[in-house]
Amino acid sequence: MFLYQYTENKMRKGWSVREILGIKRAGLFKKLIEKLWGGQALDDISLLTLAKPLDNPIIEPKQENGWEAWQTFNPGVILLENKVHFLYRAVGQDGLSRLGYAVSANGLTIDRRLNYPAYEHQTANQSFNFHSFASGGSWGGCEDPRLVRVNQEDTIYMTYTACDQGLRVALTSIKIKDFLAKKWRWQDPVLISPPGEIHKNWVIFPEKIKGKYAILHSISPRISIAYLDNLDFKNQDYVNSHYQVEIRKNCWDSWLRGAGPPPLKTEKGWLLFYHAMDQNDPGKYKVGVMLLDLDEPAKVLCRAQEPILEPNKCYENNGFKAGVVYASGAVVKDGNLLLYYGGADNYVCVAQANFEEFLTALSQNLKPKLKPKLVKKKLEPMIND
Repeated sequence: MFLYQYTENKMRKGWSVREILGIKRAGLFKKLIEKLWGGQALDDISLLTLAKPLDNPIIEPKQENGWEAWQTFNPGVILLENKVHFLYRAVGQDGLSRLGYAVSANGLTIDRRLNYPAYEHQTANQSFNFHSFASGGSWGGCEDPRLVRVNQEDTIYMTYTACDQGLRVALTSIKIKDFLAKKWRWQDPVLISPPGEIHKNWVIFPEKIKGKYAILHSISPRISIAYLDNLDFKNQDYVNSHYQVEIRKNCWDSWLRGAGPPPLKTEKGWLLFYHAMDQNDPGKYKVGVMLLDLDEPAKVLCRAQEPILEPNKCYENNGFKAGVVYASGAVVKDGNLLLYYGGADNYVCVAQANFEEFLTALSQNLKPKLKPKLVKKKLEPMIND
């Protein structure tokens, strides 16, 4: 009984099986651990874990701010000065989708949040956009930002979905000093996907590859990347992209949807999160992860055999679009992987893991396990600057 209670307490505190076995290697101890894990063999127990804090979500709609009174979700994030900065999608009483700003020192709780939008996409025609409504509940504006800094430039680039002549991918940028000072001097956006086509989920790599900027613009039927000398798009050039639904048989990600955050560079390859759907569990978005080759990122080195994030919490199943987890931001901070996502198209949430353990488990094709973690919530002041 003592061994059973000891094991259960350690596992509830987040100890891995291998950590426990490093202390207790007796056969009896092994059987107790397997019993606690529902009879699974130890080889099937994984270090590929993403913990959802028990006090998720970290950003929710604010009724007092009309522009973000209905929905706040799908954030782009960037790590600057060891703080996580958010631009999150917000939908309010006028039905337009805008981007709000927030910042966190620990990456898990919001310290400050602006009470006015940090970015809006202006179009000549603000009429109802059916595609925009179907993709998140707004009838126009800007959606699902991804933020990236390339090769330590003094610029932040942002790709997003523009509700402009359908749904097209737009690109803008801002100087880092202006971003940190909250002086929203954004460059005029350019539409980088062709007119008359619907595209989403384009991300820029945080480093040049073979001396060129790299934009990942499709993951189905294959990884597709455009290599560019610059990101000016001054001559009305477009990235020609092809997306095709290709059903992956006998896989949880039978229908690949799109890339999540900009890829993270690791010693083992580019870490790419993506969202997909399972034919056997229809109507739900789940998040997967793969490793891409550093020099030839169109080449997939390995892929998690199961989703690393699923909509199994109330805040992921109660909102504008139930059953959706949509990852759009990721950073590595203080040795921890922090993955930011939208829950049910209504809330901003976070999941975390030890970065090295996560990467090792992925490269060894281990199966994911989720475990909750309590994070002390701070008061979240509003700021007007």
